Amino acid sequence: MDERILSPNEKTYEEDLQQTLRPRVFDEYIGQNKLKEKLKIFIEAAKLREEPIDHLLLYGPPGLGKTTLASVLANEMGVNLKITSGPVLEKAGDLAAILTSLDENDILFIDEIHRLSSNVEEILYPAMEDSELDIIIGKGPGARSIRIALPKFTLVGATTRAGLLTSPLRDRFGITHRMDYYEEEDLTKIIVRGAKILNIGIEKKGAAEIAIRSRGTPRIANRFLKRVRDYALIRGDGIITSKITKDALELLEVDEIGLDQLDREILTGIIMNYNGGPVGIETLSLLLGEDKRTIEEVYEPYLVKIGFIKRTSRGRVVTSHAYKHVGIKEDENNNIKIF
Repeated sequence: MDERILSPNEKTYEEDLQQTLRPRVFDEYIGQNKLKEKLKIFIEAAKLREEPIDHLLLYGPPGLGKTTLASVLANEMGVNLKITSGPVLEKAGDLAAILTSLDENDILFIDEIHRLSSNVEEILYPAMEDSELDIIIGKGPGARSIRIALPKFTLVGATTRAGLLTSPLRDRFGITHRMDYYEEEDLTKIIVRGAKILNIGIEKKGAAEIAIRSRGTPRIANRFLKRVRDYALIRGDGIITSKITKDALELLEVDEIGLDQLDREILTGIIMNYNGGPVGIETLSLLLGEDKRTIEEVYEPYLVKIGFIKRTSRGRVVTSHAYKHVGIKEDENNNIKIF
């Protein structure tokens, strides 16, 4: 099976290496300048009060550095970080076990927080507001509730689907911020920094070429950097140039604006099978044989951002820009032609 360039919650054999590429403090964290400035103020104020920073909700497309930012936050505060995710917390007891293991001012990071079950979510309410844990002991008429005091902590929630969060949970976050796609200039800086860590030579044009194709996403930029590094070592002289980058990413079937094979299948599938749309996400998922959550959360946001897909009340519609990019056009009789 070909390597998938984009995959939600992807785990690879290079996890340790990826960890070294993660910035540890704000001085190493490139981009998201408005958020960094706000957090620096909140951190200093929390330290003066000797209290944890307020609960923080980060939302936006995957790969923009939500987990990394939680780690930076913990390092800047000088506290421990515990990481989990919504789908992993199947029962209320799973979350209770984590909460009771926290130390004072620790940070708990919950990825995909929109996927918490209602039973688990209800445990969070008193924990976030009053640093207390309500537990039901027993069943039936003899059941009773006990309340356990918890250390004060900070919850950092991350989600790609902020609209799916319930109002009671969303309202309990004191800080809410949308993480935006990165500018090419910031991605280029991230790539140059990563190349130094990986001990590989890189030219400015080579770094810029990777940045252009990285979909505004640091995770993808670092992944491309590692693949281009491999190509440069085997097919080049160990230096990442613009040409080496273009050749390497062409081998990976990544085009000049960062679209990969599944991106193009989404576009051509809608065009060839549904005359450009509209088409529902369930139908599109069946057509491509791909999980609808992957399409909605990983691929679709960028295609919408660059104006290749429009979301309508009836479904997804491909725009004229997408027709041109994949080399398909319609004549005056709405007959599809490939050029």
